[in-house]
Amino acid sequence: MSIKSFLAKVQEELRKKDEVRREVQEDMRRATRLSKQAILFVHQERFDDAEKLLKEAEKLLAKLRSVSTDHPDLIYSGLVDAAFEEYTEARTLVKLVKEGRFISHEELGVPAVSYVLGLGDVVGELRRRALDSLRKGDVKTAEDCLQKMEQIYVELTAMDDAYMLAPGLRRKCDVARHVIEATRGDVTIEARRSSLERSIERLEKTLRRKEKVGKT
Repeated sequence: MSIKSFLAKVQEELRKKDEVRREVQEDMRRATRLSKQAILFVHQERFDDAEKLLKEAEKLLAKLRSVSTDHPDLIYSGLVDAAFEEYTEARTLVKLVKEGRFISHEELGVPAVSYVLGLGDVVGELRRRALDSLRKGDVKTAEDCLQKMEQIYVELTAMDDAYMLAPGLRRKCDVARHVIEATRGDVTIEARRSSLERSIERLEKTLRRKEKVGKT
Protein backbone atom coordinates (compact mmCIF):
# COMPACT_ATOMS: atom_id res chain seq x y z
CA MET A 1 0.00 0.00 0.00
CA SER A 2 1.14 3.55 -0.70
CA ILE A 3 1.59 6.29 1.85
CA LYS A 4 -1.43 7.98 0.31
CA SER A 5 -3.64 5.04 1.27
CA PHE A 6 -2.11 4.99 4.75
CA LEU A 7 -2.90 8.67 5.24
CA ALA A 8 -6.39 8.19 3.84
CA LYS A 9 -7.06 5.68 6.61
CA VAL A 10 -5.61 8.04 9.18
CA GLN A 11 -7.80 10.85 7.90
CA GLU A 12 -10.89 8.67 8.13
CA GLU A 13 -10.04 7.66 11.69
CA LEU A 14 -9.50 11.28 12.66
CA ARG A 15 -12.81 12.25 11.07
CA LYS A 16 -14.64 9.62 13.09
CA LYS A 17 -12.85 10.68 16.26
CA ASP A 18 -13.85 14.28 15.65
CA GLU A 19 -17.48 13.22 15.26
CA VAL A 20 -17.28 11.37 18.57
CA ARG A 21 -15.58 14.37 20.19
CA ARG A 22 -18.33 16.74 19.08
CA GLU A 23 -21.00 14.35 20.33
CA VAL A 24 -19.24 14.02 23.67
CA GLN A 25 -18.99 17.80 24.00
CA GLU A 26 -22.71 18.23 23.36
CA ASP A 27 -23.57 15.47 25.83
CA MET A 28 -21.37 17.04 28.51
CA ARG A 29 -22.90 20.47 27.96
CA ARG A 30 -26.32 18.91 28.38
CA ALA A 31 -25.28 16.95 31.47
CA THR A 32 -23.94 20.16 33.02
CA ARG A 33 -27.17 22.04 32.25
CA LEU A 34 -29.26 19.23 33.73
CA SER A 35 -27.24 19.25 36.95
CA LYS A 36 -27.47 23.03 37.27
CA GLN A 37 -31.24 22.87 36.79
CA ALA A 38 -31.47 20.08 39.35
CA ILE A 39 -29.72 22.30 41.91
CA LEU A 40 -32.34 25.02 41.33
CA PHE A 41 -35.10 22.46 41.84
CA VAL A 42 -33.53 21.36 45.14
CA HIS A 43 -33.69 24.95 46.40
CA GLN A 44 -37.34 25.02 45.35
CA GLU A 45 -37.96 21.77 47.25
CA ARG A 46 -38.87 20.06 43.95
CA PHE A 47 -36.91 16.92 44.74
CA ASP A 48 -38.71 14.57 42.33
CA ASP A 49 -38.01 16.94 39.43
CA ALA A 50 -34.37 17.21 40.51
CA GLU A 51 -34.04 13.41 40.59
CA LYS A 52 -35.46 13.08 37.06
CA LEU A 53 -32.92 15.54 35.68
CA LEU A 54 -30.04 13.89 37.50
CA LYS A 55 -31.02 10.49 36.12
CA GLU A 56 -30.80 11.98 32.62
CA ALA A 57 -27.39 13.43 33.43
CA GLU A 58 -26.32 10.08 34.83
CA LYS A 59 -27.18 8.36 31.54
CA LEU A 60 -25.07 10.86 29.62
CA LEU A 61 -22.12 10.33 31.94
CA ALA A 62 -22.50 6.55 31.63
CA LYS A 63 -22.46 6.97 27.85
CA LEU A 64 -19.21 8.92 28.18
CA ARG A 65 -17.64 6.10 30.17
CA SER A 66 -18.61 3.68 27.41
CA VAL A 67 -17.15 5.91 24.68
CA SER A 68 -13.94 6.39 26.65
CA THR A 69 -13.11 2.70 26.23
CA ASP A 70 -12.29 3.33 22.57
CA HIS A 71 -11.39 7.00 22.95
CA PRO A 72 -9.77 7.46 26.41
CA ASP A 73 -8.27 10.81 25.43
CA LEU A 74 -11.76 12.34 25.26
CA ILE A 75 -12.09 12.02 29.04
CA TYR A 76 -9.44 14.68 29.56
CA SER A 77 -11.26 17.83 28.52
CA GLY A 78 -12.66 20.86 30.29
CA LEU A 79 -16.27 20.10 29.36
CA VAL A 80 -16.03 16.59 30.78
CA ASP A 81 -14.49 17.84 34.04
CA ALA A 82 -17.19 20.50 34.38
CA ALA A 83 -19.96 17.95 33.83
CA PHE A 84 -18.60 15.58 36.49
CA GLU A 85 -18.10 18.44 38.97
CA GLU A 86 -21.59 19.84 38.45
CA TYR A 87 -23.12 16.38 38.77
CA THR A 88 -21.19 15.79 42.00
CA GLU A 89 -22.38 19.12 43.36
CA ALA A 90 -26.03 18.41 42.53
CA ARG A 91 -26.06 14.81 43.79
CA THR A 92 -24.28 15.76 47.03
CA LEU A 93 -26.70 18.61 47.69
CA VAL A 94 -29.68 16.29 47.20
CA LYS A 95 -28.24 13.73 49.64
CA LEU A 96 -27.46 16.35 52.26
CA VAL A 97 -30.89 17.99 52.06
CA LYS A 98 -32.96 14.80 51.91
CA GLU A 99 -30.89 12.38 54.00
CA GLY A 100 -28.37 14.54 55.85
CA ARG A 101 -25.42 12.49 54.61
CA PHE A 102 -22.60 12.74 52.13
CA ILE A 103 -22.13 10.49 49.10
CA SER A 104 -18.84 8.99 47.94
CA HIS A 105 -17.26 9.34 44.50
CA GLU A 106 -17.62 5.57 44.05
CA GLU A 107 -21.39 5.85 44.54
CA LEU A 108 -21.48 8.71 42.07
CA GLY A 109 -19.21 7.03 39.56
CA VAL A 110 -17.11 10.16 39.04
CA PRO A 111 -13.31 10.68 39.04
CA ALA A 112 -11.77 11.49 42.42
CA VAL A 113 -10.52 14.94 41.35
CA SER A 114 -13.91 15.94 39.92
CA TYR A 115 -15.53 14.75 43.14
CA VAL A 116 -13.25 16.88 45.31
CA LEU A 117 -13.76 20.00 43.20
CA GLY A 118 -17.52 19.47 42.99
CA LEU A 119 -17.70 19.02 46.75
CA GLY A 120 -16.01 22.38 47.18
CA ASP A 121 -18.83 24.05 45.27
CA VAL A 122 -21.48 22.53 47.55
CA VAL A 123 -20.51 25.08 50.20
CA GLY A 124 -22.01 27.91 48.13
CA GLU A 125 -25.27 26.03 47.60
CA LEU A 126 -25.54 25.30 51.32
CA ARG A 127 -25.17 29.01 52.02
CA ARG A 128 -28.04 29.71 49.67
CA ARG A 129 -30.18 27.13 51.47
CA ALA A 130 -29.16 28.60 54.83
CA LEU A 131 -30.22 32.09 53.77
CA ASP A 132 -33.52 30.80 52.38
CA SER A 133 -34.13 29.06 55.71
CA LEU A 134 -33.35 32.21 57.68
CA ARG A 135 -35.86 34.16 55.60
CA LYS A 136 -38.46 31.56 56.61
CA GLY A 137 -37.44 31.83 60.25
CA ASP A 138 -35.97 28.32 60.24
CA VAL A 139 -32.77 28.87 62.20
CA LYS A 140 -32.28 25.14 62.89
CA THR A 141 -31.96 24.26 59.19
CA ALA A 142 -29.63 27.20 58.64
CA GLU A 143 -27.43 26.03 61.52
CA ASP A 144 -27.37 22.51 60.04
CA CYS A 145 -26.29 23.93 56.67
CA LEU A 146 -23.52 25.89 58.38
CA GLN A 147 -22.32 22.75 60.16
CA LYS A 148 -22.15 20.84 56.85
CA MET A 149 -20.31 23.74 55.20
CA GLU A 150 -17.70 23.76 57.94
CA GLN A 151 -17.33 19.99 57.72
CA ILE A 152 -16.63 20.15 53.99
CA TYR A 153 -14.11 22.95 54.43
CA VAL A 154 -12.24 21.26 57.28
CA GLU A 155 -11.96 17.95 55.46
CA LEU A 156 -10.89 19.48 52.14
CA THR A 157 -8.24 21.70 53.70
CA ALA A 158 -6.85 18.66 55.53
CA MET A 159 -6.05 17.01 52.17
CA ASP A 160 -2.57 18.44 51.62
CA ASP A 161 -1.82 16.25 48.61
CA ALA A 162 -5.09 17.20 46.94
CA TYR A 163 -3.89 20.78 46.43
CA MET A 164 -1.24 19.44 44.09
CA LEU A 165 -3.48 16.95 42.29
CA ALA A 166 -6.69 18.97 42.01
CA PRO A 167 -6.06 22.29 40.22
CA GLY A 168 -8.37 24.97 41.52
CA LEU A 169 -9.04 23.35 44.90
CA ARG A 170 -7.07 25.94 46.86
CA ARG A 171 -9.10 28.77 45.32
CA LYS A 172 -12.36 26.94 46.06
CA CYS A 173 -11.29 26.48 49.68
CA ASP A 174 -10.41 30.17 49.97
CA VAL A 175 -13.84 31.10 48.63
CA ALA A 176 -15.49 28.56 50.94
CA ARG A 177 -13.78 30.10 53.98
CA HIS A 178 -15.21 33.55 53.20
CA VAL A 179 -18.65 32.09 52.46
CA ILE A 180 -18.66 30.21 55.77
CA GLU A 181 -17.62 33.30 57.73
CA ALA A 182 -20.43 35.32 56.14
CA THR A 183 -22.97 32.58 56.79
CA ARG A 184 -21.89 32.19 60.41
CA GLY A 185 -22.48 35.90 60.90
CA ASP A 186 -25.94 35.72 59.30
CA VAL A 187 -26.96 32.70 61.37
CA THR A 188 -25.63 34.20 64.62
CA ILE A 189 -27.53 37.46 64.10
CA GLU A 190 -30.78 35.65 63.29
CA ALA A 191 -30.38 33.22 66.20
CA ARG A 192 -29.91 36.13 68.62
CA ARG A 193 -32.86 37.99 67.12
CA SER A 194 -35.08 34.92 67.45
CA SER A 195 -33.93 34.36 71.02
CA LEU A 196 -34.66 37.99 71.90
CA GLU A 197 -38.07 37.76 70.24
CA ARG A 198 -38.94 34.67 72.27
CA SER A 199 -37.79 36.36 75.47
CA ILE A 200 -39.99 39.37 74.75
CA GLU A 201 -42.96 37.12 74.04
CA ARG A 202 -42.45 35.26 77.32
CA LEU A 203 -42.16 38.56 79.19
CA GLU A 204 -45.37 39.87 77.59
CA LYS A 205 -47.23 36.69 78.57
CA THR A 206 -45.95 36.98 82.13
CA LEU A 207 -47.04 40.61 82.35
CA ARG A 208 -50.49 39.80 80.96
CA ARG A 209 -50.94 37.03 83.51
CA LYS A 210 -49.91 39.34 86.34
CA GLU A 211 -52.25 42.01 85.01
CA LYS A 212 -55.15 39.55 85.04
CA VAL A 213 -54.31 38.44 88.57
CA GLY A 214 -54.20 42.08 89.71
CA LYS A 215 -57.66 42.76 88.33
CA THR A 216 -59.24 39.80 90.10
